[in-house]
Amino acid sequence: MPDISANLARVRERIARAAERAGRRADEVVLIGVSKTVDVERIRAAVAAGVKALGENRVQEAKAKIAELGRPAAWHQIGHLQTNKVKDAIELYDVIHSLDRLELAHELERRAAARGQVVETLLQVNVAAEASKGGVAPDAVGETLDVIGKLAHVHVSGLMTIPPEVERPEEARPWFRRLRELAERHGLRQLSMGMSGDFEVAVEEGATMVRVGTAIFGPRA
Repeated sequence: MPDISANLARVRERIARAAERAGRRADEVVLIGVSKTVDVERIRAAVAAGVKALGENRVQEAKAKIAELGRPAAWHQIGHLQTNKVKDAIELYDVIHSLDRLELAHELERRAAARGQVVETLLQVNVAAEASKGGVAPDAVGETLDVIGKLAHVHVSGLMTIPPEVERPEEARPWFRRLRELAERHGLRQLSMGMSGDFEVAVEEGATMVRVGTAIFGPRA
């Protein structure tokens, strides 16, 4: 098993340095350990080392892990969410990062209303209009937020994006900056952006949540 404690310490130090370069505090950034496909023992090691939030892509995988591990950390849905998985998702997750269409918002509202709860979400934005990725177009963010704002049981606290793949982390900066500008324009505080290959640039551009898997847990199975 990789030395997860040492990996985590390195990631935290990199976040701290990136935050300092941007005139920010490291504690403004929530580090989400992306545990998709990661075995339970490595997740336990990460929690023991201090990981406070875990990110999963698939509802069924998260359900099995939560059944075994409980809730030693907050659980975040970071992958595409099918409408037929919403019932389970709102029971399992503390935050849903991938609210990427109005159909999903209305299903979240319907299920959350039945449970008498408010679902914490982030609106996923397709910053580069990539056909292969979900998310709202940047110029549709305002209109989409207006519609969701009328829903009593769905709360959007910020924006999330997965930028295009780049060769160098610095090349992702314009996409992160665009998301930050959109959030500022619409009065949203949370920004979920940045992964193992580019999280330092994301922090420099204002990320409040970074989604880091390989740099903590090692190569995926």
